[in-house]
Amino acid sequence: MALLALAVVCAGAILGVAALRRNARQESPSAAAAARVTPLTVSRTAEPAQWPRWGLTHTQYTAGDDERVAGPAARALAAQPLVQNQHVMGFGADNPEPRPGVFDFASLDARVKLMADTGGAPVLTLCCAPDWMKGGRPGKTDWSLIETAPRQEHFDDFARLAAAVARRYPHVRRFIVWNEFKGMWDDRHGEWNAVAYTELYNRVYDALKAVDPGIQVGGPYIPVDTYVSGSPSPSEVSGPWGSVDGRVVEAVDYWLRHKKGADFVVVDGAAASHDGSLKPDEFGALGKFGAVTRWLRQRSGLPVWWAEFYPLPCSSIDPGGSCPALQWTEERRVAVTAAALMELAAGGAETALYWDTYAPRDKREGCPLCLVSSDDGAPTATLRLLQDFAHWFPAGTPLVPVTVSSPAVRALAQEHRIVAVNTTGDVQAVSVDGGGVTLQPYEVRWMDRADRP
Repeated sequence: MALLALAVVCAGAILGVAALRRNARQESPSAAAAARVTPLTVSRTAEPAQWPRWGLTHTQYTAGDDERVAGPAARALAAQPLVQNQHVMGFGADNPEPRPGVFDFASLDARVKLMADTGGAPVLTLCCAPDWMKGGRPGKTDWSLIETAPRQEHFDDFARLAAAVARRYPHVRRFIVWNEFKGMWDDRHGEWNAVAYTELYNRVYDALKAVDPGIQVGGPYIPVDTYVSGSPSPSEVSGPWGSVDGRVVEAVDYWLRHKKGADFVVVDGAAASHDGSLKPDEFGALGKFGAVTRWLRQRSGLPVWWAEFYPLPCSSIDPGGSCPALQWTEERRVAVTAAALMELAAGGAETALYWDTYAPRDKREGCPLCLVSSDDGAPTATLRLLQDFAHWFPAGTPLVPVTVSSPAVRALAQEHRIVAVNTTGDVQAVSVDGGGVTLQPYEVRWMDRADRP
């Protein structure tokens, strides 16, 4: 009996040591370091009183990186608060965790401070992933692999990184999980890998809510492709502008059924169809934004965010890229963008972010689609447009009916203000809300409703 008792004690000790070793392995350097992250001090932590709805995503360069224009550009952004979004890795931010448990937030800190200093309502997109989470070597960053997803065995590591980011920036209350299903296309089956994305999303969701249950989390940030003809998978979400790819609908539905929770639903997309066409024309194609927004609201019951929306026909502004919009006048580009914002507002979108392509003059000659000038930091017409919409049509603004005598002019109205857009290259003399208005080609006109007879 004594020998049996001794054997039991020894076995228990061995099992106890094994358990301790398992726990030690589970408490990875990344987990321990993530729990010790200290908050960043910023100039402004409060969000605007009303969610601006309209905003921008900072990309590889910002005007804040260009000393020649930084001051004027910051003042231009601060003139009217907008939603401002930044990715945690890539798109202007260095690798935040080059080695497990070793954080480098310097470049991300600078972007977050810029958002705070310019009065932005901050959003962080939790993408992309350090190389060591996707098969690379710790300490190395191969930027050509930026769109590679983390491996499944590192989903928990990515979730811990998300939690560390949330602790670093406690004033940021809204997070988007991943970007455009990057690295999650299933070549074998020719479809989006919604199972893998949702597993990653759920782990990140739990990690963020463990930091602070009040944090808002959204996904799936999937690109909503459309086809005018020849769709490999047509869907019920369709209109004169085309049909949404059914594989996108299936991925969204899977995420909706299997997510742990969500505070908003996120997509992105362009007015142009998969083959680059605008049907029935550049203004008619914008109906996609309103239709998809309404479909998502009905399908999910959640606020709808467009992490990227592209009203203009432009796949790339780089040399050799296709960007027909660059051949348009600025007035035409702004008119199309304004009409897109009208569609999003009428559809009930809670947030829509403009993908800012700013680059300093030593990187690119001219900045036709930027929000501030690369010459002097002055606001462009597109930035002023977004800020006008943020002022007059922030999230939750009740819309009121407005009559227009010609289909060539579109209008959107709230109790005190109307915005009208001439969708043609001709002068239009029309009645808007009962009053006569003459609009120049592609003019965007703001009017007080009190001015209408």
